Parts: sequence; C-alpha cells; structure tokens
Amino acid sequence: MSKKNEAEMPETTNGSSLLNFFQGTREELEKVVWPSRKQLVSESAAVLLMVTLSASLIYLVDGFFGWVAKQVF
Repeated sequence: MSKKNEAEMPETTNGSSLLNFFQGTREELEKVVWPSRKQLVSESAAVLLMVTLSASLIYLVDGFFGWVAKQVF
C-alpha cells in the first residue's frame, strides 16, 4: 500500500470498526434483490433435477466401466 493510501485511511478502534462492519453489512443486505417464492421454488427444482440427472449419468458410466473392467480382467 502506498504512503498516500495509508494516510487517507482513518484510524479506528475495535469497537467502532465492529459497529461499522455491522452497519455496512446491513446497508449491503438492503441492496440485495431477493427472489420471489415462485422463482425460488422453480430454480431449486431445476438444480435438484440437474444434480439427480448428473449423479445418475455418473453412476451408469461408472457401472459400465466397472463391468468392462471385470470382462477384461
């Protein structure tokens, strides 16, 4: 960090920096655009479906390669 940036930073004590942290956190959470219940359910279902399909595909491919390995060895 350059000398200029260090000089611009105000000195704070632990108490005020902790208070600033919580105030800043609250301000940022107020800016968040939360999804509607319908959107949340829809996107959660899509994620669960994709995870299930991916896991099933991996299970089938693993089973196939296991079967091939038994046939070869």
